[in-house]
Amino acid sequence: MTKEIWFDMDGTIADLYGVDNWLNYLLTENTFPYDNANPLCNFSLLARYLNRLQKQGWKIGIISWTSKSGTDLYNGQVTLSKLCWLHTHLKSVQWDELKIVPYGTNKYEVCGGGILFDDEEQNRKAWQDESYTPDMIFSVLSGLLS
Repeated sequence: MTKEIWFDMDGTIADLYGVDNWLNYLLTENTFPYDNANPLCNFSLLARYLNRLQKQGWKIGIISWTSKSGTDLYNGQVTLSKLCWLHTHLKSVQWDELKIVPYGTNKYEVCGGGILFDDEEQNRKAWQDESYTPDMIFSVLSGLLS
């Protein structure tokens, strides 16, 4: 297995679905939910784990989809919103790779392996290495720390 750790955003580390009327915003091509989602875990602890793992040689990345029905213009805005959100909430993490790809893209084909944390079962099943639900983030990461 490649020494890489990949995180989905929406529903995994960002509470997009917890934003009131999130779907209506997306259908009207408004980035409000992407801009205003709350973190789904303790980001101070997550940042410490990720920084320690990088020092041990692990590469850390984001693999996330754009909006399902968004236009190219809107999906560009979504990408920018996601990048800004990461900078705001996890500014101490120096990501090795940030991949915001069209909705439905096979994430394994884009990333090529490693560990994936993703809330969507179809993404975990298509991943050909280790994949976990978001509730497993800290137990898996702590097990990787030497």
